[in-house]
Amino acid sequence: MAMQIHSPAFSDGATIPRKYTRDGENHSPPLEWSGAPSGTRSFLVVMEDPDVPTGTFRHWAIFNVPPESSSLPEAASAEAVGINDFGRRGYDGPQPPRGHGPHHYRIRVAALDVDRLPVRPSVRVVDLWEAAEPHVLEQAEIVGLYGRG
Repeated sequence: MAMQIHSPAFSDGATIPRKYTRDGENHSPPLEWSGAPSGTRSFLVVMEDPDVPTGTFRHWAIFNVPPESSSLPEAASAEAVGINDFGRRGYDGPQPPRGHGPHHYRIRVAALDVDRLPVRPSVRVVDLWEAAEPHVLEQAEIVGLYGRG
C-alpha cells in the first residue's frame, strides 16, 4: 500500500477552514497518515505555498517525528520545528494577498530512514527539506486551498 495522508479538517483539493489560517486561530490542521514503508525511522511534515510569485513560501515543518506516529493533532507543537518564511519557529498558516484567488497549500509527510535529521535547532524549512531529501523512503501529500477575496 502506498503512503497516504489526509486531514479530518478538510479534503484533498478543498478549502482549508479559516481556523487553520493566519486570518483565524492560526492552528496547524490535524493530520493522519498511513502506509509508511518498512525501514521508516522518523517522519518530516512540511507545508508550502507554491503559488507565491517570488517562489515557494514555506509555512511549517516539523521533523524527527517518531516512527510509531501516524498523526499530528490540531495545533501540534514539538521541539523539532523549522523556521518558516515568516521568520518564526513553528506553524504560520495561509495568508495569501487579497484579490489573487486561492493559493494551493501543499502538506507533505515524508518517511525517513534516519531517527534524527542532522540539522541545527534553528534550521530553516527550505534547508530542512534539502537535508531530508537523501533520506526520504516515501512521501504523500494533501493540498488545501485558501483565498482572501
